[in-house]
Amino acid sequence: MKPIPFVLAALVAVAAVSSVHAQVSVNINLPGLVQIAPPAPRLERVPSPQMGQVWVPGSWQWSGRDYAWHAGYWQAARPDQTFTPGRWMRADGGWRWVEGGWQQAERREERHGEHRDRDDERHGNGHCPPGQAKKGRC
Repeated sequence: MKPIPFVLAALVAVAAVSSVHAQVSVNINLPGLVQIAPPAPRLERVPSPQMGQVWVPGSWQWSGRDYAWHAGYWQAARPDQTFTPGRWMRADGGWRWVEGGWQQAERREERHGEHRDRDDERHGNGHCPPGQAKKGRC
């Protein structure tokens, strides 16, 4: 009668080991990657413009379990800089938050000079084709 308990114990051990293997899974999450798409942005009523201020729109932020709405706010403007708001982007099979921030604004003189350079190339390095100067194209 001793072989039956041994066989029974062996079957129980095999069943326990096989059930453990069946429950093992590997889930690799990249830092900052959220598997759940963010909700549509809320429509915010922007308060009256504030002199010297830039409106930073509200956004959904991931808390680790779900999304929470962070309302928009006014922020002090920075001279010669423009603000780009943050946004959610699809990436690596999920969603990733791209932080907004300040960038150096393109100055008007620089843009004008770039156009002049392109016009010079088009018209032969500073040479103005006949009749074009009167039209303001050179």
